[in-house]
Amino acid sequence: MYFLPEDLDDYVVSHSEAEPKLLQQLTRETYQKILQPIMLSGPYQGRVLSMISKLIQPKTILELGTFTGYATLCLAEGLKSNGEMHTIDINEELIDFQRKYFDKSKYGHQIFQHLGNALDIIPKLDKTFDLIFIDADKPNYVNYFHLIIDKLNPGGIILSDNVLWHGKVIEPLDPKDASTKAVLDYNTLLKEDPRIETVLLPIRDGLTISRKL
Repeated sequence: MYFLPEDLDDYVVSHSEAEPKLLQQLTRETYQKILQPIMLSGPYQGRVLSMISKLIQPKTILELGTFTGYATLCLAEGLKSNGEMHTIDINEELIDFQRKYFDKSKYGHQIFQHLGNALDIIPKLDKTFDLIFIDADKPNYVNYFHLIIDKLNPGGIILSDNVLWHGKVIEPLDPKDASTKAVLDYNTLLKEDPRIETVLLPIRDGLTISRKL
């Protein structure tokens, strides 16, 4: 969802860093072959993710929700040369698609795929992280937070996507709408948890930056 007028949004995009060619190819093939291509982060948000990662220069990144690997590659652009990116997704059918593009990039040897339920995989990761990106199933956002907060290094960053949830966060809540309820609960958690400080950015569908104190 776009919250700026289209012409102003176009201006923002045109005066931001251009999308790399490999990511253009990934986008094209995602729209040709993969269901729900709208789930891609897209060129503007991708450049935002890349810039944040480059500013942090993380040694370790954890991503929840790989999809076709667009955001993975954007975040990998900021990795230290000896860094690692671990990305988790539950969709077995996308593993080979992701790996093809990971290996086309210069970060392929640094990206480690994990297939399965993130709630099961996260506790088994014997690592701590400098940057964590949450972009998976909304009903589990709060559960993910409680699993990853102790694995986040002090000063580390959590990026949370879709926190405005198509604008539904300010609409009357449908009791049957579990995803919107989950996003509302998650946003409240990020605001109130004393272990982090948080800024919600109205970028695309909402992107929150939370820093561990």
